[in-house]
Amino acid sequence: MIRVLLADDQALVRSGFRALLGSQADLEVVAEAADGAEAVARVRELRPDVVLMDIRMPGHDGLAATRDITADPALADVRVIVLTTFTEDSYVFDAIRFGASGFLVKDSEPADLIKAIRVVHGGEALLAPAVTRTLIAEFAARSRPGAADATALDALTDREREVVVQVAAGLSNDEIAARLFMSPTTAKTHVSRAMTKLGARDRAQLVVLAYESGLVRPGWA
Repeated sequence: MIRVLLADDQALVRSGFRALLGSQADLEVVAEAADGAEAVARVRELRPDVVLMDIRMPGHDGLAATRDITADPALADVRVIVLTTFTEDSYVFDAIRFGASGFLVKDSEPADLIKAIRVVHGGEALLAPAVTRTLIAEFAARSRPGAADATALDALTDREREVVVQVAAGLSNDEIAARLFMSPTTAKTHVSRAMTKLGARDRAQLVVLAYESGLVRPGWA
C-alpha cells in the first residue's frame, strides 16, 4: 500500500484527488493539508510514502515545504511530487533542486497522476518521459556547471558514469539498457549504485548532480 498525503489550499481539489486515489487498491490517502506548514507537520507525524504538493499556497508555500521535508534526514524515504498549474512555472525548477522527485501539471489525466505516484514511489524514473524531458531542458538551460563538487564523481565506475549521463538525458532503465547494450536489470543496478555513491535521493537528484558537477552540459545528453 502506497500512503499519500495531499497538500493543496483548495478543498475541492483535495476532495477530487482523494476520490481518485481512493479508487485504487494500492493507494491510500492518509491525510490532507491546506498549506505548507501543515503539510510538513503532518508528514513528520505520519511519514507518508508520497506527498502531492501544490506549489502555490498561502504563507508557507509548497516550495518551502518541499525544502523542509527533503532536508530532514528522518524523512529520507518520503517522496514529493510538486503540482503546478503551468509546466513553465519557474518554481518547478527550484522544487527539483530542493529535493522534489518530480512534478505534474494539475490538468494531467487521472491515469498520469496515478502512474506518477507509483513511479516515484518505486524510484524507477523521474516521471513520464515527456515531463522528464521538459524539466531537463529547463534545468540544462539554467544550471551552472561546477555548482557541485565534481570530485564526488571519482567514486563512480566508467560504466556508472555512462549510465548517469543517460539518466540526465531523461531515459528510463529500459531505454538505457537498449542504448548501452545491457539488460534493464543491470541498468537499474548501475543507477542504484550511482545514487548511493553520490548521495542522491532519487533520479531527479541524480539529474541535478549530473549537470551541476559538469558530468553533463547543455546539449551533451
